Amino acid sequence: QGQLVASGGGSVQAGGSLRLSCAVSGYAASRDCMAWLRQAPGKEREGVATIDSDGSTSYLDSVKGRFTISQDNAKNTLYLQMNSLKSEDSAMYYCVSSSIRQTPSTWKRPDEYNSWGQGTQVTVSS
Repeated sequence: QGQLVASGGGSVQAGGSLRLSCAVSGYAASRDCMAWLRQAPGKEREGVATIDSDGSTSYLDSVKGRFTISQDNAKNTLYLQMNSLKSEDSAMYYCVSSSIRQTPSTWKRPDEYNSWGQGTQVTVSS
């Protein structure tokens, strides 16, 4: 069974940037639908961005134009570049994968993913 290890979280001021990384081992990340989900205190987990096996990407409306999801197949690593961060982006961020291709209506659902990383905390102060 594969393993996902997320890193790169931290504390930044509003307007700042962070890059999250997710190192995948045990299988090729490029074969799966990969995504970043997040969960803020008192809120449900939500899909932030996804990249499919064909390279297509989708984003949560509130992060479009600010976040970019990408994948380095040679390093078997998933990334999330986060720019112009806002206080509402503060959350625990999880990298996840699914062996089943997702659709625009399903990729944001946490229960669609069968592999999860441990999470990395992002805190944005205003």
